[in-house]
Amino acid sequence: MAKYRIGIYPGDGIGVDVTAEAVRVLQSASQLDGQFSLDLVDLPWGCKYYQSTGKLVPDDFLEVLRPLDAILLGAVGWPALLPDHVTLSPLVRIRQAFDQYVCLRPARLLPGLGCILSGKSAKDIDILVLRENSEGEYVDQGGFFKRHTADEFALQTALHTQRGIERALRYGFRLAQGRRHRLTMITKSNAQRFAFVLWDEALERIAPEFPDVTYERQHADAAVMNFVRRPESFDVVVASNLFGDILTDLGGLLAGGLGLAPSANLNPERKFPSMFEPVHGSAPDIAGQGIANPAAAILSVAMMLDHLGERSSAERIRRSVERAILAGARTPDLGGKNTTEQVGAAVVASLRDAVKEH
Repeated sequence: MAKYRIGIYPGDGIGVDVTAEAVRVLQSASQLDGQFSLDLVDLPWGCKYYQSTGKLVPDDFLEVLRPLDAILLGAVGWPALLPDHVTLSPLVRIRQAFDQYVCLRPARLLPGLGCILSGKSAKDIDILVLRENSEGEYVDQGGFFKRHTADEFALQTALHTQRGIERALRYGFRLAQGRRHRLTMITKSNAQRFAFVLWDEALERIAPEFPDVTYERQHADAAVMNFVRRPESFDVVVASNLFGDILTDLGGLLAGGLGLAPSANLNPERKFPSMFEPVHGSAPDIAGQGIANPAAAILSVAMMLDHLGERSSAERIRRSVERAILAGARTPDLGGKNTTEQVGAAVVASLRDAVKEH
């Protein structure tokens, strides 16, 4: 029997609420499957940890995480205590230190849920965005100059490497081969003539390796428009760190809201642990009220099990979330009146029913 060491990092705000339900579903999936077991490692870091220690994470946090098979993250941030760029810093360090160069963010509208776009339905919204996750605009290169003077300025330099672009593109093409055989790469090479020309050249060089995949390039501003105008034309989308981050918030909205949007930060070679998290933030305004939607966190668990090779359990979780929601287990963001815990319980019940049926 396989055994997985999973770090549970609830973080802040509703991260604590939704992670509790995601863990409940994960444990139920393990028990019902019977082919893998779990060693859950509690990681009580974040803003509460900061209030007692003066640090968001311990000094050796990367070494604590390194032996794990995966990390389940809730959300981070509490702006009343610390600025967002401070609370996010440990996550960026995790992504880069563990070479989690693939960030996958699916946007799929569940059958039976309404779409924010008039005339669009579940058959039109099924997009998988691959965000290059280790370099680009989020590399911490630059600084403040002439600080606190009238001439103060800031320099933030993006870093794009041929190796980083090529490995993201190849991963995207392989994903497209398993889906609808279409890939769209997002750049802004008409205005940023160095970094994104490098992306354009890489696409033309790599595409012939995948003759069964149709590919195209779109500039970021056009892609935003086309996500709204014709979302059904997108299959796999590959984008830089910043553009992928922005597009996936829009994708989440098209797929029913960020409460349904999971994500995976992958080290595909599994030399380091990968990290799985809902796309939504910590939402301090509703933290602890029991109304946050746990579906995105639960679907992130499914992505984690896929990565670990437990694909049958992952698929059962996805079907169970879909069944529970369509049966009426919905938090207020989806127009329902259920609590976070009630939705989690409904998913567990659906999961048990799925196993019985199988």
